[in-house]
Amino acid sequence: MKFAVVIPAYNEAATIRDVATRALAQCPHVIVVDDGSTDGTAGAVAGLPLTLLRHETNQGKAASLWDGMQRALAHGAAAVITLDADGQHRPEDIPQLIEMSERRPGEIIIGSRMAEKSAFPRRRLVANQAANFWISWASGYRISDSQSGFRLYPAALLQRIVVPHDHAHGFVFESEILIEAARLGVHSAPVPIAAIYQPGARASHFRTVLDVLRIARMVAWKLFVRGFYPQGLYRSFIRLRLRALLPGGRAGRPT
Repeated sequence: MKFAVVIPAYNEAATIRDVATRALAQCPHVIVVDDGSTDGTAGAVAGLPLTLLRHETNQGKAASLWDGMQRALAHGAAAVITLDADGQHRPEDIPQLIEMSERRPGEIIIGSRMAEKSAFPRRRLVANQAANFWISWASGYRISDSQSGFRLYPAALLQRIVVPHDHAHGFVFESEILIEAARLGVHSAPVPIAAIYQPGARASHFRTVLDVLRIARMVAWKLFVRGFYPQGLYRSFIRLRLRALLPGGRAGRPT
């Protein structure tokens, strides 16, 4: 098994079969994690040639991702691709992530929606940009879309890293894994994808205020224990600004 696709799903009966079917067209190894759904999500994928994991109660996105990743690794996947079950990501873009991974082996590949900022609901865009700033600082390099759940993770990284994945870390997990990966010397590379926010779609499980505060608390603590990591701020933002301002686009040697 070279790649496996993990799709966390909580009350996604309306969209999960379409997303899973399209993912299977791109990769034969698909794992759907039904996170205690009460709307028949598990039944919606009945008959599809995929692996279905079920949580008896809702444990949060982090636990779903973690369990799906561990199952993929146990089956020998060399990389794990994650995408959301609500139709916000196009499974047809999976080959783009794989292609970038072949060019940037060992890195996390992120489907970045930032080329289509106009498609974002205003509050989500502001929250995303704020998260990008803080997570980039804590990671020590610029990350274009830290909140995208459409990613490719190398198995070698997932086998080394341990990030909290309890219910309280539901939407913190994907931010924290970028920071912890950077501390191991693993960066991410973006691939442009469409920003899809369909009219009439169900409300996001992401709670703009609460989950942003949880992410901010996690990042603040990581910065605090590193003395606020001024090198990270310099590398991710200040150096780039200086390069743009100075003749020849140079801002001194990287540190």
